[in-house]
Amino acid sequence: MTDQSQPVPVNYERTRTSETVLQRITAIRAPRQLRRMELALILFALAIGVGAVVIIELTVLGRLTTTLLPTGALYIAAILGLHIAIRLRAPDADPLIVPVATLLNSLGIAMIYRIDLGKQVGGWEATSIRQLVWSVIALVAAIAIVLFLRNHLVLFRYTYLMGLGALILLLLPMFFAPINGARVWVRLGSMSFQPGEIAKIMLAIFFAGYLVRNRDALSMVGKKFLGIRFPRGRDLGPLIAFWLIAMAVLVFQRDLGTSLLYFGLFLSMLYLATGRVGWIILGLGLFLVGGAVASQTLSYVNNRFANWLDPFADPLGQSYQLVQGLFGMANGGMTGTGLGQGFPGDTPEARSDYIIPSLGEELGLIGLFVVLAAYLLLVGRALRIGFAGQDDFGKLLSAGLGFAVALQVFIVVGGVTRVIPLTGLTAPFLAAGGSSLVSNWIIVALLLRLSNSVRNRPKLVIRS
Repeated sequence: MTDQSQPVPVNYERTRTSETVLQRITAIRAPRQLRRMELALILFALAIGVGAVVIIELTVLGRLTTTLLPTGALYIAAILGLHIAIRLRAPDADPLIVPVATLLNSLGIAMIYRIDLGKQVGGWEATSIRQLVWSVIALVAAIAIVLFLRNHLVLFRYTYLMGLGALILLLLPMFFAPINGARVWVRLGSMSFQPGEIAKIMLAIFFAGYLVRNRDALSMVGKKFLGIRFPRGRDLGPLIAFWLIAMAVLVFQRDLGTSLLYFGLFLSMLYLATGRVGWIILGLGLFLVGGAVASQTLSYVNNRFANWLDPFADPLGQSYQLVQGLFGMANGGMTGTGLGQGFPGDTPEARSDYIIPSLGEELGLIGLFVVLAAYLLLVGRALRIGFAGQDDFGKLLSAGLGFAVALQVFIVVGGVTRVIPLTGLTAPFLAAGGSSLVSNWIIVALLLRLSNSVRNRPKLVIRS
């Protein structure tokens, strides 16, 4: 009879070999599972966009057309091309970023198409066609970054060159005529673009590189006041410089939203790099002082503040756009009027500045919550990549790109809902505009590269 109390002999060498083989199999399968999940979510996001277009056509026209079919097929092909590029060059990239961006972009195209139908605009004059073409161009730019940018640390070498390039792009609109009262556009023939959209990405790269190099001086010295350590006077140079740049954008380009975005981006990244509340207090104090002075001396800013405080004082004049947007969202209520059954075209700039109220009218508060949840997920993934990053530059860059999207969404949604004064920024991925689409898909490509570097850590590589 066998003695049951005797231990069973274990071949430890065979056990270690089996564990190593299992780890290798897991390491190989993990990227494939991520990409399969990504593809399924991309197809789901595209199905939502196509379904929205079908509902809009049946509601408004009573029939299906092929208006968006050629450019829409190119758009779908470009999305799938980006997915293939990720499989080839960034197999460990975050699987949720592209599907979320695809969902937002597709919903934006569908709503712009709905407004085009309401205004009876067709052919190549339709904004929706141009939006699809710009989406394809933006996706090609994203594919190029995924394929040819092997490592995000390459960008660290060009820190100051990125800062110089951003400064040139910020000054460029000053040499062109203003459009709608703001000098933020560069017009070349029949085409125009906003250099500031690309400048915000270059500024994020510059801020990340600069703060990594100078973080110790900005965070470890200074005097305490009321329990808060404030920086030395000599270290205030960068903060003062970008405060002056933000004020210059506000004064000379007449663009309150862009000014707030640039300064907010720098301040948030400065806080992330140093962890000092003193920078936040000083930065907010400077911007509030600058905003107060501007509201009293610049008629453009003064009108914005007056419309914000009392939009019904001049509902048919200066506050017409704001009031129409508020009535549109109120008309949508909780569940919305339904795609194709509202009146979003009655609001000026419904395709661009006021795309959020347009969606709110036809999709309701519930639909807007879904859109905001998509933005929240995208920003959350960016911050997660930053927290899990291995190098300080990658951490700051990823978080900075996430904050750039978050700040822009806050400024846009806050403006149309009267949380803050109305500005001229557009909702990322949703609003009509080629410059915005290109810059936001570039942000997506950079986040994919950063997340691939985070997941593909050298310490996790298993060697025999």
